[in-house]
Amino acid sequence: MEYVILAVVIAVVAIGAITGLVVSGKRRRELDRSSRPPTVTAPAKPEPGTTATAPAKPAEGAAEPTAPPADADAARAPEAPAAEEPAEEQTEAPAAGEQAEEPTAEEAEAAPAIEVPEPTAGRLVRLRSRLSRSQSTLGKGLLTLLSRDRLDEDTWEEIEETLLTADVGVGATQELVDNLRTRVKVLGTRTPDELRGLLREELVKLIGPEADRTVRSVKHEEGPAVVLVVGVNGVGKTTTTGKLARVLVADGRKVVLGAADTFRAAAADQLQTWGERVGAHTVRGPEGGDPASVAFDAVKQGIADGVDTVLIDTAGRLHTKTGLMDELGKVKRVVEKHGPVDEVLLVLDATTGQNGLVQARVFAEVVDITGIVLTKLDGTAKGGIVISVQRELGVPVKLIGLGEGADDLAPFEPGAFVDALLG
Repeated sequence: MEYVILAVVIAVVAIGAITGLVVSGKRRRELDRSSRPPTVTAPAKPEPGTTATAPAKPAEGAAEPTAPPADADAARAPEAPAAEEPAEEQTEAPAAGEQAEEPTAEEAEAAPAIEVPEPTAGRLVRLRSRLSRSQSTLGKGLLTLLSRDRLDEDTWEEIEETLLTADVGVGATQELVDNLRTRVKVLGTRTPDELRGLLREELVKLIGPEADRTVRSVKHEEGPAVVLVVGVNGVGKTTTTGKLARVLVADGRKVVLGAADTFRAAAADQLQTWGERVGAHTVRGPEGGDPASVAFDAVKQGIADGVDTVLIDTAGRLHTKTGLMDELGKVKRVVEKHGPVDEVLLVLDATTGQNGLVQARVFAEVVDITGIVLTKLDGTAKGGIVISVQRELGVPVKLIGLGEGADDLAPFEPGAFVDALLG
């Protein structure tokens, strides 16, 4: 029994030894296989050829074998073109830079294209044809009635109706009719030329040729002249401010614009565009900001730049809104911390007729109106508004708008205006 056990033990030991030999043999073969790739340098074969047509692999192989001295010459060959490529890039870069600079220089030259406004002297004479509607209703209508053989009460009533329809106003109409009655009786016979001269003289007298209609825009000791532009919504206030800047520049003034209409971003953009066209700087603030602060900064900028005039465009406001009207008074008071406000121009839409007079009264209570700008006078037959608004406020009409063109804002001249009405 002992021999059997001994034989089994010997067999087990033998089997274990054989198994160990087999496993160790397999491991050696695996180690041999894993160690073979590093020893076999596959890139060495393509390196001697190093053909230029080879893709990226030959380039990688060429970088690795540069260490052996025998391959030094082969390694130098690809390095030469590699050194030339950056040189070509450097020579091309300045050329590209020079081409990029040329258009920017042209843009810089084109950007500040400043326009030269038309002269203001005699501008109303050039634009007299724009008053054709008022001419046919007021001027020619009156001349036709006065040329009748017999001027009875019915004719004089028609004359009064014509004047009232043209918004001359009740008081001015009565005064004009009384003067015409007296002078026609004294004159006796009436030729067309005599009637025209008589009517022209009476209309000019009614408008008031002696009134000072100059816009106070000359720099004084305290600083630049300050012009405040006010009015209700939709009368063309911002456009008028931009056109007024052109008028002043045409007269040789240096101007700064203040975009104090902070309720409309478009108003500030529009005013800035007007300014850029004549080389005038525009001071603006954030949308919804304090208008008085913008007006204050505009005057401050005008003092620093040494300009002649600061034009401040205010927000359009309804004359029935007490809060907005009080804010307008605040703008004027804040600006006066720098110095006096030289002009407060009220912009009125001539097509609104008697409603414009109601607006004018309310604005006159808040700020001291020094002049009136009548816009859209070319689009109405109610040219008599010039007379009635002056009599209502005791303030002269200083400028009239006769179209949508940039230079269609004209200094008001009573004689030229009446001549345009009579044709």
